[in-house]
Amino acid sequence: MRIGIVHDKDREEAKRRIEQLVASLASRYGGYVRELKQEWTGDTLHFEFTARGARARGTVEVTDSEAIVDGRLPLLARPFEGRIRSLIEREGARLFT
Repeated sequence: MRIGIVHDKDREEAKRRIEQLVASLASRYGGYVRELKQEWTGDTLHFEFTARGARARGTVEVTDSEAIVDGRLPLLARPFEGRIRSLIEREGARLFT
């Protein structure tokens, strides 16, 4: 699943906001999410977590105009891809306004 979220922030501000969002989501969905790992390599955040026993991983690449979320959904989560995509798009739009 690949989702581009347009932003008008500089890269450092975009990265700071993404970090805040990840922390917020981890707190909000802490009952479902376990073993959250995240690491920045340059302008790319690599993340990994387990939710209800299924492992998900991916990246968020920050460019001058976009945050590109690229992730693999575990087989068990694929029926929920539409919901997950909507959540990411909604939270991403909120993040950069």
